[in-house]
Amino acid sequence: MQMPRRQFLLSAGLAAAALTLPATARAASLSPTRSMRGGANNYRPGAPLVERLGSGFTVHGKVLRAADGAPLKGRRIQIWAATTLGGEREPRNHGSVLTRADGSFALEMEQIVPNFGQPHAHLAYDGGEFETVFLRPVMPSPRDTSVRADFVLA
Repeated sequence: MQMPRRQFLLSAGLAAAALTLPATARAASLSPTRSMRGGANNYRPGAPLVERLGSGFTVHGKVLRAADGAPLKGRRIQIWAATTLGGEREPRNHGSVLTRADGSFALEMEQIVPNFGQPHAHLAYDGGEFETVFLRPVMPSPRDTSVRADFVLA
């Protein structure tokens, strides 16, 4: 079942609020991120690690462990989207990044364009240590130049 946009924004806001809490407060308030319907569309297992996929748009977020709220370093996050270079199947629009010591990640890419009427990105965690999660955040406007998607893994 696809998460309605309002529910996604609420979940993203709650996750962002939880990410700003001290670690001891976070541990009791984090619930695992659930995969979103349509998030796995055009997923490519083993997409290469990249420094960037272009410029003008940034996908960023943070990855935490549900059990204790600890940031997860070195976790691979795959990111892809339809951009000015082409659709979601375009190889130049696929890449993976590793999370930093604070669990954060970011990838700069070409401007995301609407696909099926919605500007959106796809992100995946599929490292095997935790449950696989696919996200599909939708931006309010095709003129937005960034999107944030956070993962809480269990």
